[in-house]
Amino acid sequence: MDGIFWKRILLFVFMGVAFTHVLRFCIHQFKLMPPIHGSKWINFFILVIFICIANSFVSSALIQYLGWYRKEFNGTIGKRFIFTLFDSSPILLVWTSIYYVWHYVEDARRTEIDKIKLESVVKELELKTIKSHINPHFIFNALNSIRALVDENPIRAREAVTQLSNLLRSSMQTDKAETTSLEKELDIVKDYLALEHIRFEDRLQVEYEIDEDTLDQQIPPMMLQTLIENAIKHGIGKSKEGGLIKIISRFIENHHELIVHNTGLIGNDYQQDGFGISSTKNRLALLFGKNASFNLTDDKITNKVIATIQLPIS
Repeated sequence: MDGIFWKRILLFVFMGVAFTHVLRFCIHQFKLMPPIHGSKWINFFILVIFICIANSFVSSALIQYLGWYRKEFNGTIGKRFIFTLFDSSPILLVWTSIYYVWHYVEDARRTEIDKIKLESVVKELELKTIKSHINPHFIFNALNSIRALVDENPIRAREAVTQLSNLLRSSMQTDKAETTSLEKELDIVKDYLALEHIRFEDRLQVEYEIDEDTLDQQIPPMMLQTLIENAIKHGIGKSKEGGLIKIISRFIENHHELIVHNTGLIGNDYQQDGFGISSTKNRLALLFGKNASFNLTDDKITNKVIATIQLPIS
């Protein structure tokens, strides 16, 4: 190998770098950045072919002008152009392929990141929307309970106002988080049931069957309270004799199971797509996906509606 060989190699490298920059400039100029569709592919292939031809022509002309060829193998510039075209074009095509594949990968990665960010924003907005429905829904029911006591028993009405104040304070604190401990949620539920007991008196009976090991398990805030509210509205409130609400929390296999029993049966007004049920399903799906479930059934033999929630153990 002599000096001419290395000079030509350096020339081909220099021209390749120069024309790939020209190709990159043209790709941006003519808006052919990936992903491209339809007729833009034709424009892209025409551009690549033109760059390959231009690179080969300029390289051949420079070799001829500089005399970087063996005199004994001197050929016409046309032959040298054909040789250079088939020799250097594959390198340009490989570079272009790598460039496009890299940009396609980057575009797919950015799209996936944007999709995750969008899903996160949607999830946050949906959770906030659900929470914004829960608190007013609860407040209106509690105020109705207090209103019923104002004339009948002012002392108990004042007690109910104090309990409502405690509940509002608790709900404002839990509204800032996506989940809360079962223990804190039970405190809210007990205040709520104490408030409702003033309205229902002996018609409302409550039982707890709580495994103490489950008290630190994470659940969506106000979710259990919403189910209790549903049980009172559609169960206890529909019966002249009232009934029983029983709250169970336990570990079953690899799940944390929450169960709410209430006296009554699922009637026509107990809508499966009502707010209490739909909000529970939506929040479980948003927070835990397929790892959580909600089921509502009734037992006609014991005259009970059973709401069962299964959550992943935290």
